Amino acid sequence: MTALPRVTVVTLAFGDEPLLGEAVAAVLASVDVDVDVVLVDNGCTSDAVSALPADPRLLVVTPDENLGFAGGVNAGARHATGQYLGLVNSDAVVAPDALRELVRVAARPEVGIASGSIRLASDPDTMNSAGNPVHVVGLSWAGGLGERASEHATEARVASASGAGLVLALDLWNRLGGFADEYFAYHEDVDLSWRTWQAGLEVVYVPTAVVVHHYEFSRNALKMFLLEKNRQVFLRTAYGPRLRVLTWLPVTALGLVMGVVARAQGWSVEKRRADAWVRDNAGWIRRRRADVQAARVVGDRELAPLLTATLDQQVFPLPPGAGVLQLAMRAYWAVARRLL
Repeated sequence: MTALPRVTVVTLAFGDEPLLGEAVAAVLASVDVDVDVVLVDNGCTSDAVSALPADPRLLVVTPDENLGFAGGVNAGARHATGQYLGLVNSDAVVAPDALRELVRVAARPEVGIASGSIRLASDPDTMNSAGNPVHVVGLSWAGGLGERASEHATEARVASASGAGLVLALDLWNRLGGFADEYFAYHEDVDLSWRTWQAGLEVVYVPTAVVVHHYEFSRNALKMFLLEKNRQVFLRTAYGPRLRVLTWLPVTALGLVMGVVARAQGWSVEKRRADAWVRDNAGWIRRRRADVQAARVVGDRELAPLLTATLDQQVFPLPPGAGVLQLAMRAYWAVARRLL
């Protein structure tokens, strides 16, 4: 009898966690895989962790402090014993066959990360993410958000996986070094996905791996700080020299626009804080960049088609007349990418 593929799923707990029990139970009920869960208690404020039923397949890890999503997953992954590592959010419920479908794709020799069909819990026939686009200027968002799942019924290569539900080989995770703790939260899945592509492996959206996510878009001071800081870190470490030069103009223009938007939306303090973090950690960024660039085997010319020059206006509302800027950006990138 053929042994089932072994998958260790890492899930984090932070705050109230009203859906944690359902999320963990769904993972443990997965079919056609030998699954265990490493639950990292990053600061659960309710009895959600202690109320979980005893199960030999469940290991609870409690760090001394909140490590964020990046550090928390790293801490959990150090306890992984499966052939595959899965990430599932604590507010996400996997279908019984979702992990099986993700493993099926992740097992292909050309695939690095298999990303699930993340659906909105408010309407499971509607997408939360069908893989996440990455813009030339480093922004990323939930791809296909609000669109019908039937429009995303075909397997596809994507720029970035969604950290709400993905699977990759544990050996690949270890080879890539996992997440950078310094990301703390947000954009770490983009960074991991891009480094997977740089390693010569694909990131693939799997429509048959359904994960229902209780998604809620929020904008707060900490999130805006982290998003802007991590976008800058990603650009400075992941892009090769020529790509950095060719994206300098739009990245610089975005920096000016972000300053205006931050003031208008009331997070200019966080924007300045993000800029200061990048300046103060320039040494770490240089070392990180050296490590990332030294490990790559695929050049930016091959990876450029993964980048988009069009912002999703549903996620990033643009002012009247911004359509002209979108056209200009697309025209610029169509020319610039040929110079890679």
